[in-house]
Amino acid sequence: MKEVKAMGFKIGLHTGGAYPERLRDLLPLVDWVGLDIKGPFERYEAVNGAPGSGGKALESLRLVVESGVEHECRTTVHPALISEAELVALSSSLFALGARKHVLQAFRPDGCRDEALLSSHDPVALTRLLDAASAASARIELRGV
Repeated sequence: MKEVKAMGFKIGLHTGGAYPERLRDLLPLVDWVGLDIKGPFERYEAVNGAPGSGGKALESLRLVVESGVEHECRTTVHPALISEAELVALSSSLFALGARKHVLQAFRPDGCRDEALLSSHDPVALTRLLDAASAASARIELRGV
């Protein structure tokens, strides 16, 4: 990254925030960060199965915000994993912590190996959920809908 930056190129980083200590060292080198937020921090483990991951993602968000680096938070939405109320509350908490934008991405079944998510996939319910949640704030953007 240092070499590429020295050549005059801009650096973008996509991360799930699993390693905030590594992220801290990289932030001075990056021009933009896309931070994947899997769901409400207190329910992270239920979404991704990784113990302690919510705290790490929260710490990474705080580091990104404090750095002043341009960024967006992204959440891939599946109605079986997050309700409308939880999604709106998540966006509110991200904005309260200093996030500039929250992008909601529609779950896509292509390549998914989780049978429970595939069998409960309802495109109509997903569209309704995304539309309702995005109406809560002008800083919520829909992508892939």
